[in-house]
Amino acid sequence: MQGTVIAAHGRHYLVQTDTVRLQCVTRGKKSDVAVGDHVEIKQTSDNQGVIESIAERETFLYRSDQYRSKLLAANVDQLFIVVATEPSFTDDLVSRALVAAEAAGVKAQLILNKIDVTDNLARARERVAVYAGIGYTVHEVSAQAKPDATRDLLMPLLQGHRTILIGQSGMGKSSLINLIVPNADIAVREISAALDTGKHTTTFTRQYAIDDNTTILDSPGFQEFGLYHLTEGMLERAFPEFRPYLGGCKFYNCHHVSEPDCAVRQAVESGEIPAMRHALYLQLLHESSQKLY
Repeated sequence: MQGTVIAAHGRHYLVQTDTVRLQCVTRGKKSDVAVGDHVEIKQTSDNQGVIESIAERETFLYRSDQYRSKLLAANVDQLFIVVATEPSFTDDLVSRALVAAEAAGVKAQLILNKIDVTDNLARARERVAVYAGIGYTVHEVSAQAKPDATRDLLMPLLQGHRTILIGQSGMGKSSLINLIVPNADIAVREISAALDTGKHTTTFTRQYAIDDNTTILDSPGFQEFGLYHLTEGMLERAFPEFRPYLGGCKFYNCHHVSEPDCAVRQAVESGEIPAMRHALYLQLLHESSQKLY
């Protein structure tokens, strides 16, 4: 029996097949299953099953710290990073999510929500302009003040894609999901009951099908986005603004840290690469050398 994982909590998974939705576990202590995975399952009762295998993934998004990895989603082709005029968002988290998307081969865009909060709008626009300057598309919406316009903007962007929404708590992801997915609150309660998560409904990623070709994944809000799993080679290629300068350094194995005649660092000094982004690269480079798992 084949299906798609639509929610995960601990080692408990909800799998949607063509005909039935099953509460599943893995064999043994394996927990390397992600929402969006296409899996082979064996049904063990009317509403339960065991995951036997995972199909090859097209893409795989996850975050990691020094000790372990946290799976986000499999087989998505689009990432929407939701930021807002209030509360203030963290540039470090936004940049890390963009790096993760680039490393995974997932197209990323930014959604600036709550543009009706005009007191903070100019500053928020100034901050997202950094990412627009690198080449990322920024969409401005107001899920609560202009729900129809927001829905009209987002639906064509989602159509035909498998999209995951990520962002810090308070950015308005839930409001956006409720606009896009009819009865999303009911679906969350059903999924929570099936996974026995009770009140902890915000601690797991879940997938909603909009139509046969369009899905959207909602992820829990988080404040940190570790990328300890990325190697140095993966990191430099995950910064699109670095790419025109790669290969232009004096040394072929340049780390873009303190080497003389480094094309990347020269671009930082001239303002062609934002200093904030190069500082993040250096931090991620340091982290990648610290992993213990």
